[in-house]
Amino acid sequence: MTFGENLQFLRKRANMTQEDLAEKMEVSRQSVSKWESNVSYPETDAILRLCSLFHCDMDTLLRGDVSRRFGEDASLWDKHMNGFAAAMTAGVVLVLLGVTLLMLLGEFFRQIMAGGVVFFLCLIAAVTTFIISGMGHDAFLRQHPGIGPCYTKEEMNRFERRFPALIAVPVALILLGLTAIIPMEMMSIPARFTQDQRDAVCGALFLLCITISATALTWAGIQHSKYGFPEEKTSPGERRVGRIWGAGMVAATALYVGLGYGLDLWEQAAPIVYTVAALLCVAATILVKKDDE
Repeated sequence: MTFGENLQFLRKRANMTQEDLAEKMEVSRQSVSKWESNVSYPETDAILRLCSLFHCDMDTLLRGDVSRRFGEDASLWDKHMNGFAAAMTAGVVLVLLGVTLLMLLGEFFRQIMAGGVVFFLCLIAAVTTFIISGMGHDAFLRQHPGIGPCYTKEEMNRFERRFPALIAVPVALILLGLTAIIPMEMMSIPARFTQDQRDAVCGALFLLCITISATALTWAGIQHSKYGFPEEKTSPGERRVGRIWGAGMVAATALYVGLGYGLDLWEQAAPIVYTVAALLCVAATILVKKDDE
């Protein structure tokens, strides 16, 4: 394919008119028309901007076949990012599931030592998963420097319409789990259960809600980055927000385990620690975004 044919393919694939592309490139529509007709060629800096806009390397744009390249890249990128999302969400599940099992084994079955072993095994597996998947993702990007999101505008718009629900539903589940604990704590205890066992069950159910929500939020966040949205650049503030939430949840888990082992507050600490951590993260997020503005 010629340069003009490649450019026309990329423009139509992005659901852009010649006027749209001309506006983004800050040139006239006639210039774009001449490029696509191979009557003239853009300057080098304009070619680089086209490569960045359409996530394509210069050699493929000028002399290759972008239709074939994008078909291969789309499949490779989609498969890699889906695997990366699955690995990261599995790591989150392992951490929170370990905490839940620690509470149930320690308080419900009085197997504190076994609960600690299970928790640390889950933690080791989670950290190993995070390291392997993170390093694998970096290696993939280095090995495929020109690769990136390869989705049509329609596919991206479809995901963006779903994205608010992917965020709102997990947050609502956390609040619902916290709300459900209140009537459960007020219910009479069956004769076969002790107070500590009932509290352990309540705490475990709340942690299960957190596990499901954290898993869904992690998956949704990675899917959002998978689709890319080229017009949107991640600001330093947004990266700080991500680090704040990551560090906040890790710190909350460490504090919860410390309170559980040190003061035997397994059932009482879970709702308080994670709720306070979430509120502090929200406050920090607001402050960071305010500073960016």
